[in-house]
Amino acid sequence: MDFGKLTSVDQVNFALQEEPRQNRAVLGSIHQKGNKTIYLGPTGYNMKPWVGKWYPTGAKDKDYLKHFGVQFNTIEMNTTHYRIPDVATVTHWYQMVPDDFRFCPKIPQSISHAPDLGLNGREIELFCEAIGGLAEKMGACFMQLPPYFSPKDLPKMLLFLDRWPAAIPLAIEWRHPSFFEANEASEHVFQVLEERNISTVITDVSGRRDVCHLRITASPVLIRFVGNDLHQSDYDRIRDWANRMALWFEQGLEQVYFFTHEPDNLLAPELTAFCLETFREAMPQVQIRGPKEVGGRQGSLFD
Repeated sequence: MDFGKLTSVDQVNFALQEEPRQNRAVLGSIHQKGNKTIYLGPTGYNMKPWVGKWYPTGAKDKDYLKHFGVQFNTIEMNTTHYRIPDVATVTHWYQMVPDDFRFCPKIPQSISHAPDLGLNGREIELFCEAIGGLAEKMGACFMQLPPYFSPKDLPKMLLFLDRWPAAIPLAIEWRHPSFFEANEASEHVFQVLEERNISTVITDVSGRRDVCHLRITASPVLIRFVGNDLHQSDYDRIRDWANRMALWFEQGLEQVYFFTHEPDNLLAPELTAFCLETFREAMPQVQIRGPKEVGGRQGSLFD
């Protein structure tokens, strides 16, 4: 992930922003339907370097998703950002993972980055029909908008939301800086998401601290955490997130999807394992499942 990447993070202030005043009311309005849960996992699963450490020794490419599903219970699915999958592919994904696994597929860029957001074609319907095969293993789709998409484009977004099936959970990641300014225009955008029960994506990345906005509009909340090769700040930031999420769960939040990123994705499982240990300590009442090295070398920590 190159967005917001810095060559050095030694001078970055990673402190989380103050709690938005609107969050307490939003969290208090959430109607609990089940257990409080954190779904925890990295992005991508086709990782040969994980074989022998996080995947069994000798694991074959075709089985990587199955092994991923044993270790983690969610994935930020970037494959769908580049093409709409066919029905057979979605069926295969569904069959390869356990019942408690949840996919979070990214909306294709042919929709999210199109000038019309796909409104003048059949891309939206085709994607939703295909991804509907995930059934109960669907977590939330998320729409990563380009950096030039601003609050002035809200009318277009409203048309898109009118077209989007209410049965498929949706979260939106804004990148234009004006979405995070303290003014009526930006707040109106978040209020629209509240009214339509659309979640926000919060991205914690070193070079764009504004996108770590903390504004909640619905449950679940999607958090994309971008680490820096397990720099000490990665661990400190995870501890801060544990404390913040503990507050949110106390105030009524039901679900969080927490995705870990590391350069080239190589160390994402190590970071996820640290998340598991830290989150369990801070939120013992919340259900979390996460990884352990194959062979149980760290079983005492993560079982």
